[in-house]
Amino acid sequence: MERTVVRCADGHVFSTASFPMQRADRLGPGRLMRCPRCARLRSVVPVALEKR
Repeated sequence: MERTVVRCADGHVFSTASFPMQRADRLGPGRLMRCPRCARLRSVVPVALEKR
């Protein structure tokens, strides 16, 4: 299963195995997920990984 790197509304970056409805363009990029750092339900967006 592919992991997605995301950033929560507080700025914490983490990876997740499931990013709900990743291809649903009409809903925008943000989703609600529980952040493991702040332990709250937060809006998260995918992070663009820089290639080196």
